[in-house]
Order: sequence, then structure tokens, then C-alpha cells
Amino acid sequence: MIIKTSNEIMKMRDAGLILWDVHQTAKIVVRDGVTTGEIDKAVEKRISELGALPLFKGVPGKVPFPACACISVNEEVVHGIPSGRKIRSGDIVSIDIGVKYNGFCADSAVTIPVGDVPDSKMALLKVTEDSLRMAISMIKPCVNWNTIADVIQKKIESEGYSIVRELVGHGIGREMWEDPQIPNYLVRKERSFTLKKGATLAIEPMVNMGKKEIKVLKDYWTIIAKDGKPSAHFEHTVAVTENGPFVLTCGPAGEGWAMPDNAVFKI
Repeated sequence: MIIKTSNEIMKMRDAGLILWDVHQTAKIVVRDGVTTGEIDKAVEKRISELGALPLFKGVPGKVPFPACACISVNEEVVHGIPSGRKIRSGDIVSIDIGVKYNGFCADSAVTIPVGDVPDSKMALLKVTEDSLRMAISMIKPCVNWNTIADVIQKKIESEGYSIVRELVGHGIGREMWEDPQIPNYLVRKERSFTLKKGATLAIEPMVNMGKKEIKVLKDYWTIIAKDGKPSAHFEHTVAVTENGPFVLTCGPAGEGWAMPDNAVFKI
């Protein structure tokens, strides 16, 4: 766990505000008939206009990730590659974006309903967003992560949904992926950790409507729910402060998804 100074956290907030702006650009573009590739082009253009760098484009793998945003539709959990696929009314679209600005990173994701979305999908979005809100509200020094993960797990599973196990959140700072790994479910005591003032975390529950099992498609990136049922993904980058959670990827006035009532906006 890499502890940040107050100055470093405020630099991460600068990156987070840029990322918030980019997400608003993506949200405007999302509509019935638009392609996921068109959304990604708008994201890339806005990141460039704001003087930031896209974190996802070129990430190494069997093939480098080819886009600035991961855009995952319906049963796609994460890492969807933007393409000529058209979004239709009734879809849910998860948009995950990372940026680097002035040497520091920010990472956040949101699942957006498009048009006339079935109640079952809206309920999935609500429980996923609520679980992230609950987790963020508990962020403060000296809390063991397992205490928070237990709350996330009970919230999701008590309402009949499944938590993806192979994918977790992560520390973040000068690099997109730092220690520790941040699971959304209870783990063995030795795998958990205690929050410290100055820690910065990307917290991101990924929730399936059906079973928890996933699989990777032949493009080497897109991960889907194995049973083909919808999945949702919400994420924020959050700093641990003495006074509570500082959400670094919300809007300038504290607007955004999964925002708890006890969020703070300064160190």
C-alpha cells in the first residue's frame, strides 16, 4: 500500500476531475443506435483536449488493448473492446475509463441504462451502485477491508445477485495498478488489509444478475457472464482521510454515482 501526501492526493483529484468530465462526454454520446466505437472516439478526443493521457490504450496482453475506454454491454462484465456494435434501447452499457494527468492516475466506471430498460436490469444497477456507496461510506483509517467487503457481499448476495470473484479493485496512484488488491467479498484474514490515512483505492464491485462464473472471449479481453445474463460495474477512486472518504472521481460539486452522505471534499 503506497501512502500519498496531501499534495499527491490533490493531484489525483485533478486527474479525477478530468476523468469526471470525460465520463460526462461519454454519457452524452450513449444512445440508441450509436456504436461503442463512436463512444470511444469521443472519449479519446476529450481526454486529449483536457491534456491527459488514456491509461487503458496499449495495456499489454496477448494483444494490447486497442481503445481508451472499456465499453461492456449487457452480459459483458468488463474489458469490452469498442467496435461497430450498435447500442439499442434496453441495453445497459458499462463504461470504464482511466486517465493520467500530471503524473497521477484516476480510474472510474459507471453502468448506464439506455432507453426503455427492463426493471430487472434497473434493479441490478441499483444494487451494484448501492454496494459501492455502502463501501465508500465505511472508508476511514484503521478499518480492516474485510469488514467492508463483508458488507458488500451481504448486500449483493442477500438480493439474489452474484459477485465476480476473479476481478477485484486495486490501489492506484502514480500507477494505475498498485497494491493492495481490493476484493468485493470476504477473504481469508491474511489476504485482507487495514486502511491507512493517505491510501488511495479504486473500489469497483462487478455484479452478475445470474451466476458468478465468467469467461474471456476470443478477442482476449472481453469478459462476459458465462450464463449470458446481464452484469453491472460501478467504480470510484477514493482517498482515505481522517475525516472520511474523499471521492476523487466525482464531479466538482460532489455529484456522481454511489456518493455517500459522509463524503468529504478536502484533505
